[in-house]
Amino acid sequence: MAKRIALVTGAAQGIGFACAEALAADGFRVVLSDIQAEGVEAAAAKIGGDAVAMVCDMSDVAAIGTLFDRIEAEVGPVEALVNNAGIGLPGAFLDYPLEDFQKVLDVNVTGVFAATQRAAKTMVARGLKGAIVNMSSINAVVAIPAIPAYCASKGAVMQLTKASSLALAEHGIRVNAVGPGSIDTEMMAAVNANPVAMQKALSRTPLGRLGEAKEIADAVAFLVSDKASYITGETI
Repeated sequence: MAKRIALVTGAAQGIGFACAEALAADGFRVVLSDIQAEGVEAAAAKIGGDAVAMVCDMSDVAAIGTLFDRIEAEVGPVEALVNNAGIGLPGAFLDYPLEDFQKVLDVNVTGVFAATQRAAKTMVARGLKGAIVNMSSINAVVAIPAIPAYCASKGAVMQLTKASSLALAEHGIRVNAVGPGSIDTEMMAAVNANPVAMQKALSRTPLGRLGEAKEIADAVAFLVSDKASYITGETI
């Protein structure tokens, strides 16, 4: 039997790469997408087997359409989509550039919507009961003043997850999200290098440690799997 195909965006490193690894281990043929050409090629090579790397800027809606066209032509229809690509762009609220705010929304919200809609159209057309997992954040509900655009975008992702899950339920397509807390990835590098910032982060973390990318990937793999066949519209 042909393998089911999974697309993971923002998969060159961190949580995205861990998700791609987890889905490959679960038997999916994984397409890794990222704006970093060399990084995503190296990530796919590290997974090996039939993993495929493709370059895409998730702030570019036309490029997202082209990405799906290429996957469908060269690999096959996407049955599992992990909308992981995202940016933060921190800054002081009173001086926060509108351009940065828009950049974050373009990737974190518009990109997620465009990819979800495009994937769902093919799933519906082909009768595929697919699964979509969006990467939200604890900052969808808990705010940090230095990342206003990121907080706003992740709140939007949580609500987009609910809306799309309701819209697609009649087609047997499930949409869920994972909202990580403090995870030991490149995005946490500045915190890792600052003992005071690290202490503050851990003080609000019940388990008293940073999470690992694999721990997020395991939650994503569960939501994609048949073990979560009656779960939709939820954010873990």
